[in-house]
Amino acid sequence: MTFNAESTTDDVLQGIRLDGQHAVVTGATGGLGIETARALASVGASVTITGRSAEKIDAALETLRAEVPEADFDAEELELASQASIAAATKRIVEHSRPIHLLLNNAGVMMCPEGKTDDGFETQFGTNHLGHFAWTAGLLPALAPGARVVTLSSGAHVFGTCDIDDLNWQKRDYDPRLAYAQSKTANLWFGSELQRRHGDRLLSLSVHPGVIQTDLSRHVVPALLEAMRANFEERGIQMKSVPQGAATSVWAATSDALLDHSGAYLSDCQVAEPMSAENATSGYAPWAYDTENAERLWSESERLTGVSFG
Repeated sequence: MTFNAESTTDDVLQGIRLDGQHAVVTGATGGLGIETARALASVGASVTITGRSAEKIDAALETLRAEVPEADFDAEELELASQASIAAATKRIVEHSRPIHLLLNNAGVMMCPEGKTDDGFETQFGTNHLGHFAWTAGLLPALAPGARVVTLSSGAHVFGTCDIDDLNWQKRDYDPRLAYAQSKTANLWFGSELQRRHGDRLLSLSVHPGVIQTDLSRHVVPALLEAMRANFEERGIQMKSVPQGAATSVWAATSDALLDHSGAYLSDCQVAEPMSAENATSGYAPWAYDTENAERLWSESERLTGVSFG
């Protein structure tokens, strides 16, 4: 079956069962994350969600258990802007000794004011990329053979590549839009480099979910948000519902059609093609599969976090 930008999570899961499989979804207290968790649980997966506060986690679990009462949900408190929080959460999960079959790196921040994580990294790069880099490394011992790792990138990566020589914006004037683009290019590079380094034991994919109105845009000032909406209209980009936005992640986590597309970047429930005049809204930038810089980013990420995949 062929899917597209209008496909929903329930559409891509038709005929699929995940009984006996365990999924872990970051940032699953709302938006795309909670829908991803609900969808995977609806076809039999047990799901661990993560969130930044106990209050949000409790509310999300209450919602999920009401919507999928037969499912097995649990949760971990996780702050991706803190390497200490990541280390503690991954340690707890690995010690739980439950194999992870599906790891969905969904959480993130977007276009926030200039700031630093607990460890002194630029907020967007430190949270979106370095956070998930360390998180995935910490969980590597718990990944089942053939596990899938799905990392949310974004079509926003086309607005700027990742400057390996200035990852934390110490040499440039901070630009929240370009900093977001850099972090999303980093997510894409991480997805492909993870496949190159550990493809013997997992399938790694990165995803552009589309344009969806969620809490991710909470840092964007109203005037800029309106300008972005106008730009989307001008470029012919259609806003997606949350079930449509989460569909590509769920498709990445479950479709057998992707077994031959390891390390790929996906958009609109398709393997994305290069950006062109005909494919300006869902294609990938010329630097998307820059293997040399992806390898450099990996080395720098290990150096900055002190974390190694072994």
